[in-house]
Amino acid sequence: MASSRKFFVGGNWKMNGNSESIAEIVKNLNKAEKDFTRTEVVVAPPAIYLKQVVQDLNGKVAVSAQNCYKVSKGAFTGEISAEMIKDVGAKWVILGHSERRHVFGEKDELIGEKVGHSLSAGIGVIACVGELLSERENGTTNDVVCRQIKVISENVADWSKVVIAYEPVWAIGTGKTATPEQAQEVHQMIRGFFKENVSSEVALSVRIIYGGSVNAKNCCELAAKPDVDGFLVGGASLKPEFISIINSRN
Repeated sequence: MASSRKFFVGGNWKMNGNSESIAEIVKNLNKAEKDFTRTEVVVAPPAIYLKQVVQDLNGKVAVSAQNCYKVSKGAFTGEISAEMIKDVGAKWVILGHSERRHVFGEKDELIGEKVGHSLSAGIGVIACVGELLSERENGTTNDVVCRQIKVISENVADWSKVVIAYEPVWAIGTGKTATPEQAQEVHQMIRGFFKENVSSEVALSVRIIYGGSVNAKNCCELAAKPDVDGFLVGGASLKPEFISIINSRN
């Protein structure tokens, strides 16, 4: 059934870039010989550059924020809201990334609240889940991922606006990648969770993408797996090879 789900590739630029380097990345995306009709492409610049990227992209690629808070406005120094993201023309937000969970200490409940508010504000959500190396080694990967997805699910009414990104924490920025078989196993498990706990329709339609040291060398083999519907790419999304990753499902 994977062919019925439009391939989705997101580029998470994290805290990288400046006006000049980001302009160059956007230039390369604009001139890419790809109409993107078979692949939905989204890039997530640092918040301070959101408007620049929205204005300079030619429309084939959508723009995402990397994070936002759970309310529309207020005394929350340093935060941005889904409403602000929408106001500058961005259409997506990444929530629950492992760096938000494990560097900044965000809990499942807060991430769920952010998901619910962002969707209510009209912003699509790339919701991230994944296990630590210790959790993979002690055999609790499924328990951890299902716990995270359960809280996200409780805050979603319209699944057409949600993409699930499975990102094993031990593979993010480490150069280590889950094997295609490991990725497929967890993606299949996630789809089974949706079938049992949400609906068969959502299980078939929701896009589950993989993140964790994806690059031009490993993307095609990963993309061939039936339950891998795309990628959330970190460092490689800052490089020309990002185009190869976008084109990984031919």
